Amino acid sequence: MRSISTTGGFSWTGMSMTESCRRFTVISLFPELIQAFAEVGIVRRACERGLATINSIDPRAFTPDGRGNVDDSPYGGGPGMVMTVPPLRAAIREARDRAATRPCVAYLSPQGRRLDQALIEELTHQRDLILVAGRYEGIDERIVERDVDVEISLGDFVLSGGEIAAMAIIDAVVRLLPGALGSALSSGADSFSDNLLEYPQYTRPEIVDGQAVPAVLLSGNHAEIARWRRRESIRRTALRRPDLLENAPLSAAERQEYPGSAPTTPDRDDN
Repeated sequence: MRSISTTGGFSWTGMSMTESCRRFTVISLFPELIQAFAEVGIVRRACERGLATINSIDPRAFTPDGRGNVDDSPYGGGPGMVMTVPPLRAAIREARDRAATRPCVAYLSPQGRRLDQALIEELTHQRDLILVAGRYEGIDERIVERDVDVEISLGDFVLSGGEIAAMAIIDAVVRLLPGALGSALSSGADSFSDNLLEYPQYTRPEIVDGQAVPAVLLSGNHAEIARWRRRESIRRTALRRPDLLENAPLSAAERQEYPGSAPTTPDRDDN
């Protein structure tokens, strides 16, 4: 069920929520971005099935002067504007009050912990997740000091705001929820699920512009197909992300084939 909240945001809640439903609340000046995201694909289906709810809260609804001003110039001078404490803190407090369990408050920031599959899997254990999307030059540091549990970064680059990072986190978490994907096996075969990149995928037609599907995939021999996919997954990881192999669950024979994948051990002190 879609609705526009009294706090200027957006809410998408399924007809009946499951006991394990994950609740995401995005603090954003642009709730329409979150609304558009929640209305398509896997995230929409997860909401419809009661596996997740997506909400947004606009800090403008909490401005003390009623004018919607949420930013001001930085103390000490400098370019740009900074999001102020009162409306942002009030929006976070509102999100906390709506939560059914103790929520985790994450601020999307290039200075935060870099997002990876391990962190996504950690976040799947959070029943209530509040994602704070900053704008302008960022948010007043006092929000980070008192109201934020963790800072999360998509990587070493800068975006105009945190909404894209928030949507990436929601999408990645939702696809790990049981029942969200069409097949229970889909997320288990994803890249990074076991520190390996996913094997190559092919579909019909069998030959396109002289490019043929590998014969093993047409053989019907499921054991051979599984071995081929395993080899391709390791080979692709070795070529594209060799840093992942050290912690990948490889056999002794596989590590011998890819010497750079051996786990590193601390130098022994013989003194």
